[in-house]
Amino acid sequence: MNIRRATEADIPLIRQLAGRIFPATYRSIISEEQIDFMMDWMYSEDSLRRQMAEGHTYLLGMEGDEAFGYVSVEQQGPDLFHLQKIYVLPDRQRQGRGRFLFESALSLVRTLHPTPCTLELNVNRTNPALGFYRQMGMHIDRQGDFDIGHGFQMNDYIMAMTVVQ
Repeated sequence: MNIRRATEADIPLIRQLAGRIFPATYRSIISEEQIDFMMDWMYSEDSLRRQMAEGHTYLLGMEGDEAFGYVSVEQQGPDLFHLQKIYVLPDRQRQGRGRFLFESALSLVRTLHPTPCTLELNVNRTNPALGFYRQMGMHIDRQGDFDIGHGFQMNDYIMAMTVVQ
């Protein structure tokens, strides 16, 4: 496995991965209508281009020439980073790839911020991935209900951890 930083040229690949991963991840958690809305909201070409321009760093998990997942990190304050996205293809999960992506995100944060800082992420309160994030060293810091438009909400825990060298 290796990691590479995504560029705008990788937007079609990120969209292809998201189209396979996102619906499979959330079909038992949120409605099909909300999945469709969120796919357009987060993964349209314009949205991905805007995210990259605003400082979201996408990393692609690769095995040879084949991508198996992606992670996105955004700096949100002087000592605060947000893990915006971390997804692995369903048939590649539970084989260490999620850990690899998570550790790659931590390495990126350490490179960008060599002193201790906080990494946060939002995760749906009923998402089975909660256990994974706990294994990675995160804890539930708080929770929130976020109106994302069109009558949809994200009901999340905000998990956090301190990142040190």
